Amino acid sequence: MTTNALPVLEPESAAPCCPPLSERPLTAEEAERTAVMFKALGDPVRLRLFSLVASHEGGEACVCDISDVGVSQPTVSHHLKKLREAGLLSSERRGTWVYYKVEPSVLAAMGRLLTRAATA
Repeated sequence: MTTNALPVLEPESAAPCCPPLSERPLTAEEAERTAVMFKALGDPVRLRLFSLVASHEGGEACVCDISDVGVSQPTVSHHLKKLREAGLLSSERRGTWVYYKVEPSVLAAMGRLLTRAATA
């Protein structure tokens, strides 16, 4: 199965991947992109890793700081890879460690998706 990562948007100009669910039905493409994000977060270990990165001081975390989630290191790496592939995390190697960062624009887009559309 091939999955596509969500585009990374600049925080100031971040448009949601989709309109709020109460505004109009999603197109097939919007639903596909959105489902990839939520599927990645549907696993408790991934959700916990995502939360650890998002709440870490400075908005990024070394894999060495977030690997104690009750599974083996190879399993942690697998879950972090799935979160990256879904476009929810970015990573950067620094020496021997990899640092993960939550993309703020993706969080903002997910939040807007789940909010009620503004009524005029």
